Amino acid sequence: MDRRRPRRSRRVGRPPRPHRLRGAGNPGGDRDPGAARPGPAAPRADGGIAHSRIARSRTAIGALLMDQSVLAGVGNVYRAELLFRHGVSPFRPGRAVEAPLWQEMWVDLVMLLRSGVRMGRIVTTRAEDRSRRRSPVQRDDAHYVYRRTGLPCRICGTEIRTEVMVGRNLYWCPVCQAV
Repeated sequence: MDRRRPRRSRRVGRPPRPHRLRGAGNPGGDRDPGAARPGPAAPRADGGIAHSRIARSRTAIGALLMDQSVLAGVGNVYRAELLFRHGVSPFRPGRAVEAPLWQEMWVDLVMLLRSGVRMGRIVTTRAEDRSRRRSPVQRDDAHYVYRRTGLPCRICGTEIRTEVMVGRNLYWCPVCQAV
């Protein structure tokens, strides 16, 4: 049995020090990272800030949705599913995403995120596109394209494809989301 006394911190009883985050969205660690990136899960979220960043970029929208300095809170599942639900190719340059389309996507994203929190899981398919419409959503029916590589598209029957984009697997339908 080790009888050494645990080391005590010199900061016992003091409030924690504020940390400065470093990373893609905050390279110098000198500004508030939360202020730099809008998130759809935030109360009174506004997609206009994100769209102003997206509309100035030649980078593919699939990559921009994963960039935390552009938009916070969108993960790989929501990226793939949101783009599919709106028929947007993940390879489309950000500047080619028009404001009305982005507004529709933003409203849908906010709804999907809130629904995911409420249900405790991510379900992005509409009831009419599921094999079982009335019973609780089965795992196989929860997504349109995410982790469905090689399976037929729920809408057109084309094989779902995958490719690595910004270090994550990207899933899409080449027909429903044509460039």
